[in-house]
Amino acid sequence: MYEMKLLDHGFGGLLFLAALSLLLSASAVVAAETYEKDRLTGPSGEVEITFLGHASLILSAGGKVVQIDPFSKVADYATLPKADLVLITHEHPDHLDQAALKAIRKESTRVFASAAVAEQVAGATAMANGDRLTVDGIGAEAVPAYNIKHERSPGAPYHPKGRGNGYVVTIAGLKIYVAGDTENVPEMKNLGKIDVAFLPMNLPYTMTPEMVADAARMIGPKILYPYHFGETDTSRLAVLLKDRPDIEIRIRRMP
Repeated sequence: MYEMKLLDHGFGGLLFLAALSLLLSASAVVAAETYEKDRLTGPSGEVEITFLGHASLILSAGGKVVQIDPFSKVADYATLPKADLVLITHEHPDHLDQAALKAIRKESTRVFASAAVAEQVAGATAMANGDRLTVDGIGAEAVPAYNIKHERSPGAPYHPKGRGNGYVVTIAGLKIYVAGDTENVPEMKNLGKIDVAFLPMNLPYTMTPEMVADAARMIGPKILYPYHFGETDTSRLAVLLKDRPDIEIRIRRMP
């Protein structure tokens, strides 16, 4: 009935439809622009970081787009740029979201992930801890991400060692560490120079603020972003790291 009524109005109906289309398009653009963004300058260019929420990020540099752990609950991926490279840390549904992944893939998109994810995603390439790659000038190294203390039940950690990945992404000459779901594991001491670190602090699955502070001391990033933090009080980090003015703590909307 609604459609027929518009048709009955002839040219006026067409004008209404055109106006409605423009309004919806503008609304989509506005929605896409509500995400917080930072721009960082590296030795070989500029990186734009888009903070979608939870563990989902976009890194953009030199016309290339890296999507990390796309998750439909935090973003309308139909309005976001298609990915050249996708990195997925592990198979839990807030990190492996097939619908979000489908929305950002194009024919040339390369997907790299833990083995458990690659088993479920057609065309994905599995990366084990320690594996490295370079795609379109962007480097990525898979590094350990696991629990030591927090367990589902005795002997069953939320994230077993060797099953999931964190990633050190080299883009525009910057090394950006996206830790995935992990605690402050000793392998963090071996990451080398890190410019930017994303560390999770949602309980009981990953780290307490004290664990994040310990991880930051091991890594020594120039910029620390807590992410995937749920209801954890992020302001605790400023107190815990008050003796480390060399680490800039930036809080963004990433619950």
